[in-house]
Amino acid sequence: MEWILTTTEKPPDWFIELVKKYAPATSGNFASQLFWQRGIQNEEKLAAFINYQIYQPANPGEFGQEMNLALQRLITARKTGEKVAIWGDFDADGITSTAVLWDGLGEFFQQHHQLSYYIPNRLTESHGLNKPGIDILAAQDCKLIITCDTGSTNISEIIYAQNLGIDVIITDHHTLPSARPPVIAIINPRYLAKEHPLYHLSGVAVAYKLVEALYISLPDIPKHPLTDLLDLVAVGLIADLVQLSGDCRYLAQLGIQQLHTDYKKLPKERRRPGLGKLLELCQKSGDRPTDISFGLGPRINAVSRIHGDASFCVELLTSRDMQRCQLLAEETELANSRRKSLQKDVQAQVTKKLRQLDLSTTSIIVLEDPQWAVGVLGLVAGQIAQETGRPTILLSTEAKENQTDSSLSLARGSARSINSVDLYQLVQEQAHLLYRFGGHPFAAGLSLLIENIPLFTAAINQKLRQSLGGINLIPSVQADLVVTVADLGKDLFLELKLLEPCGMGNPIPKLLIKNCWFENSRHQNQQDWKGNKIQYIKTDFNIRDNSNNNPFPGIWWGHYQEELPIGRCDCIAEIDFNSFKNRYEIRLIAVRSHVETEIKTPNLAMILDWRNQENLGEIKSEKSLLIIKDCPTSWDSLRLWWKQSLEQQKQLVIAWKKSQNHTPKDIWITLVGIAKYLSRTNQPVISVELLEKLGISNQCLYLGFQALKYLGFIIQRQDHHLQIIWDSRYDQKSADKVINQFLAAVREEQFQRDYFSHVPLSIIIAMMNK
Repeated sequence: MEWILTTTEKPPDWFIELVKKYAPATSGNFASQLFWQRGIQNEEKLAAFINYQIYQPANPGEFGQEMNLALQRLITARKTGEKVAIWGDFDADGITSTAVLWDGLGEFFQQHHQLSYYIPNRLTESHGLNKPGIDILAAQDCKLIITCDTGSTNISEIIYAQNLGIDVIITDHHTLPSARPPVIAIINPRYLAKEHPLYHLSGVAVAYKLVEALYISLPDIPKHPLTDLLDLVAVGLIADLVQLSGDCRYLAQLGIQQLHTDYKKLPKERRRPGLGKLLELCQKSGDRPTDISFGLGPRINAVSRIHGDASFCVELLTSRDMQRCQLLAEETELANSRRKSLQKDVQAQVTKKLRQLDLSTTSIIVLEDPQWAVGVLGLVAGQIAQETGRPTILLSTEAKENQTDSSLSLARGSARSINSVDLYQLVQEQAHLLYRFGGHPFAAGLSLLIENIPLFTAAINQKLRQSLGGINLIPSVQADLVVTVADLGKDLFLELKLLEPCGMGNPIPKLLIKNCWFENSRHQNQQDWKGNKIQYIKTDFNIRDNSNNNPFPGIWWGHYQEELPIGRCDCIAEIDFNSFKNRYEIRLIAVRSHVETEIKTPNLAMILDWRNQENLGEIKSEKSLLIIKDCPTSWDSLRLWWKQSLEQQKQLVIAWKKSQNHTPKDIWITLVGIAKYLSRTNQPVISVELLEKLGISNQCLYLGFQALKYLGFIIQRQDHHLQIIWDSRYDQKSADKVINQFLAAVREEQFQRDYFSHVPLSIIIAMMNK
């Protein structure tokens, strides 16, 4: 595994002093370094990041006409007494989304009478709308379905509901369909610009915005404040691992504060006794994002992973009945205990199968087994992806799907990716082999015919190899700061706490501790709330180095004490506060025997990345810069530029824009049209003009000329010009073959240009250094 240290520079003294104002008892050095390297480099940005009270959240009206259409339909349903159903999802974001709509819409619609909810079974129905579930709601005389955290691409199911007289409002944050679905309204932040403060909202936050809009439209009806929902919003946001910027960060900050405030009350006085009891069972206090990501989130997710049906989790999060909530919380805790044991068993089986693979020829790991429990495959796939540095897809061939055709033999499973690979796009390109598919670039669920697994595996591996251009996938772990054991403790914790809540785009700071050693290590099985052992190991230890004589405590989840190296080590860890033990400790991420060589720091300064920036049209090469404006289609062409920059001792600047591609078929039609026009008018043309007009390379243009010859055109060179003449003799069969070759070449070229428009700079540098 490759260890990488984030490129850093010392922030100016004035900035360090700014940071110290927010953590006055500390030096401010570590936090200011993190803020600086993450692009927060002035007083205004720093204040807005840390202090949510000065942040101005976006109005739900930012969703425009779609929000208006949703409001009109909801108000009509309320006036006419129509039955409304919330269609949720079974993961933590989907459960909290359902709970937000249940509580929020419950202010306007009578719960259980006019308002109900439906959550699919993870083990039999999978994500999204399905026809059997819609039939159930139709039998209950439901006239309006409001989805949350799901539904954007369920076109056939939406049409099916409409045919049964049921309108649909979509609230979701997943991938958009190619065209607007036939719904009353679709509220999905993916329609907004990527820079918009609402763009990264998770399902629960989108549901909250719908309720907020209804509160604004009908302000005199609600009996409880809108802010009562914020603790649920924080749980869903952080558990779903979305980018915590803009409104996401603001809502998470408010929600964590409310979660902790409610937890500190006496159990009988809590607004959400279910959440309070869950926090007690996982020995958390609700004041940290990690209380959600390592505590509440996994427990809510565990219910559907073990039982399939997670409907009672909505009651757990919304009921005021303390005794009922205690029973449900204990059931949730037991489900999480069973999930840990099951996950450990499946991981051991996957690891055994993994030994039979040749990872040097495997770009994407695809493994199957009839015994694997579908509910934990996503968790195990995520672990394998991190350990191997390869996207991983795990499939259970014994899975059952809630479908109309019971004769289908389906495999179901989960896919998890690594940072540099958009797995969603790769899998989607094999849609013709899939039965169902949905998710994110880094996490997805899928099902396919068992007989299609070998073809699917071969196709997706080939596609990734082409897009990587020969680069090897190497597992890596990245550290943000170098610290000593003497640095560990309260002051460092308080400094780094300024960055919370952490998430995508603002990860938990990783600390590199070099030349250290471990003492008093011991492992033990975890125990459930009843005191029974769980087949899940954790190792406690003390860490020391030469910076002082005092050891510092730590924990390593899922590992035995024998796995700690003997003697001097390097380790990467996160600092945490254990409220149950009332101590500061580190959480070990990676460890290895001490090496004298420096941890690799990517030299990002060697290449400037100006891709996809505006107003670059007038850029002229300066003496110190070598600027590439045309997007390459291969690593070889980019290496030629790199070689040139080294020879000329100039800094390389990549400044191309993502191409606005026409379809290969349209490009072919345009080429034929140009050939007809030039042959009719007898006008000459230079190849550069054709290349610019068509947006293709010389290689593709050559194939195009070959196809034109079979269609009866003669291409002649005269000095620097081309003359195209109509000859009328053609060979349609041969022409069709070469046309298909041309279309395939253009398609591949467009794929490569798209890849180079967004491939991470770190990968470009790695390829140039090969």
